[in-house]
Amino acid sequence: MPDEHVPVLQSMGAAILLLTAALWVFALYTFARRGHFGPIPGLAVVRGPRVLPRRRQSAPHIEFVELTPAERAAFAGLVRQLSDGRRGVRRRRA
Repeated sequence: MPDEHVPVLQSMGAAILLLTAALWVFALYTFARRGHFGPIPGLAVVRGPRVLPRRRQSAPHIEFVELTPAERAAFAGLVRQLSDGRRGVRRRRA
């Protein structure tokens, strides 16, 4: 027989592991039935408060600010300053 060479502690360990797994599955089933993990699809059709807001049907209002010629020139200078030396060079994404 193959069981005669298995130590007693190893057999007890396997039995305890099997019992623990069965208790764990039973506890998960019990918690799920009581609603600890939220509703189970098909068991209860109770509507609770919405967690996420409803999606908008229209786009949000877009703000627009008119720039003065001096501000426009300053912005163009800033863009040129930041883009110097980077023409044709693409950064790699990590």
